[in-house]
Order: sequence, then C-alpha cells, then structure tokens
Amino acid sequence: MKHLKVGDKAPAFTSVDQNGAEVKLEDYAGKRVVIYFYPKDNTPGCTAQACNIRDNYSAIQDAGIAILGVSMDSEKKHQNFIEKFDLPFPLLADTEKELIELYGVWGEKKFMGKVYDGIHRTTFVMDESHTIVGIIEKPKTKDHTREILEIYNG
Repeated sequence: MKHLKVGDKAPAFTSVDQNGAEVKLEDYAGKRVVIYFYPKDNTPGCTAQACNIRDNYSAIQDAGIAILGVSMDSEKKHQNFIEKFDLPFPLLADTEKELIELYGVWGEKKFMGKVYDGIHRTTFVMDESHTIVGIIEKPKTKDHTREILEIYNG
C-alpha cells in the first residue's frame, strides 16, 4: 500500500465521473482540490459524509475548493446516489481500483470481527499546486466539511 504524506505532490489521474465524462486532476489546475475516498454509495456513513459536504457546499465553494468523491461504485450507482441525495459535486467511478491504489487507500479492514480488504475512508486536501496539505485518515462523516476547512484555514 502506497503511503502518501503531507508535502507530497498528489498523484495525477484520469477517471470518469457519474456521467461517464473524463475527469483529470489537471482539469483543476490552480484550484484547491479535495479528493475523498469512501467505501460505498447508499451506506449510512457514506451517505452522512456526502450529505454533510452537500449541506455545507456553499462554504466549500466560497473557499475555492473543488470536491471529488471516489468509490468503486459504477457510474450508474453514482448517478442514483447523486439524484437521491441531491449531491452538487462529482463522484468518480473507480471500478478498477486505479485511483484507490494510486492514493494508497486499499487495504485490510476489520469490521464486527471479520477481516477483509476494502477502501479506507480517507480524504486528501490539496492546495492550488496540488500539493497535499492535509490527510484526514478517519473523517468524521457528520462533520467532515469542518475538518476540511480547518486544514485550509490553519
């Protein structure tokens, strides 16, 4: 598993969003970018996290931040998730785990006594040059926007 750290340049990528449109990190040149990795659409924690970002989206936009959510769900599942919860930001369909592995968020997890491999809920916070300025390894799903803004606001 790759271990990115604060001060590293964020790995460049090309992926697709919920509509099948190509998305590249370089599309956000000169913009602050937050990429958050989450396990699965329509699960309680992932829904709470996405809705917290949605409910505070104007503060995120005011801070000049672009948000990208990433999971292994398909484009269609992402479309349904976005429509169901009226999410105002894109979700990237990483069905082949390319971004997940590139950012080092895939690995062993434990839940209710079971051990399995999966996505570690992790958020990468980048400045305008896409240098990582913060990593939130276990985000508070119901208070995630505050965690993100605190990194930018020091």
